Amino acid sequence: MATVEIYTKATCPYCQRAKRLLDGKGVSYAETDILQQPDARPTMITRAGGKSTVPQIFIDGQHIGGSDDLATLDRTGKLDALLAG
Repeated sequence: MATVEIYTKATCPYCQRAKRLLDGKGVSYAETDILQQPDARPTMITRAGGKSTVPQIFIDGQHIGGSDDLATLDRTGKLDALLAG
């Protein structure tokens, strides 16, 4: 199983959507709330190529993007292969 990391904010509906998709697939993920851990925000921005919105999702260290990007990967059948590692 792949390693999944997701940077979030508690009040972000897109973050909730992405987590629901992952939860529905039974995927474990490491969540970093950038409001609770503000020191993680610069790391997220660097890893995401300058993107500062949440969620920012990484699978096995590869930047996937945000909630819409994750949903697109799922719709096109590519997400399961990434998650399989």
